[in-house]
Amino acid sequence: MTHRIVLAIVGPTASGKTPLSLLLAGRLNGEIVSADSRQIYKYLDIGTAKPTQADRKRVKHHFVDVLEPDEEYSAGQFGKVARGVVRDILSRKKLPMLVGGSGLYVKSVIDGLFEGPGKDPDVRARLEEQLAREGVESLFAVLKKVDPSGAGKMGEVKSRRLIRALEVYYITGKPISEFHAEQETKPDFKTIQVGLGWGREELYDRINQRVDKMISDGFVDEVKELSAKGYDRRLNALNTVGYKELFDFLEGSRNLEETISLIKRNTRRFAKRQLTWFRADKRIRWISMSPTKSLTDAAHEVEEILDRHGLKMRRKAR
Repeated sequence: MTHRIVLAIVGPTASGKTPLSLLLAGRLNGEIVSADSRQIYKYLDIGTAKPTQADRKRVKHHFVDVLEPDEEYSAGQFGKVARGVVRDILSRKKLPMLVGGSGLYVKSVIDGLFEGPGKDPDVRARLEEQLAREGVESLFAVLKKVDPSGAGKMGEVKSRRLIRALEVYYITGKPISEFHAEQETKPDFKTIQVGLGWGREELYDRINQRVDKMISDGFVDEVKELSAKGYDRRLNALNTVGYKELFDFLEGSRNLEETISLIKRNTRRFAKRQLTWFRADKRIRWISMSPTKSLTDAAHEVEEILDRHGLKMRRKAR
């Protein structure tokens, strides 16, 4: 029986990853490695659907409430540290469970990511000035010239990734895609990925209900408290669906009803982008979810997948 297997539970926001992971962790002697780029930050509780303190006492969670909101953290950094955490969990004969919807964070653990040279403030400032002056397409045109391979793999063009790719090129004279190709990324464990798949309308209903619950649970007050601590939406941690709309609301840009509607719409769009990312990874085994399917039934399907990889004997007695 192999002991070096990691279970990854992925999928879009509001798909049920947290409750399923908690159920499985109790049954499979697991610890949860949160692959959520926002739950890692303190004070972002309601808006990130962070697991409760009670849940975190019952099941060990890693990478939750670790950083201050003004601390920078990359997927590459996460991957390096998280791999060490995974190895520690395995050494204690427990099941590491990588759980989250941040695709780049999941990828950094499973496949590795190039971290690259440190930031160059002058180069970055010059690129950011060009971005503000000429727009993202101008920078992307430059990247296509100096790194056509990297540009072709970028998919959705995001300004932060674009600036980083050009920064690496200007610092080293070498395209970031070459660094990626040279990097040894094979981990010393095998990851079994399962995804939670919902019909579009059912997922959107779940998202709408979740946003309503966040508001009733005090999401507006959470953002007020963040603002009172001196944090604002310019921080990467808070340039996030839900938080950025509520900062606008607090500044008087729109009323609460309009804000809630906008959060729902933007969250649905975010979920669509997550699905596009995860569906591109053919290693993921999808669990079909529906309103009539119980968490227990979904857990059984995951356990059957793990059984085929030799994990049956690790299951706790039920």
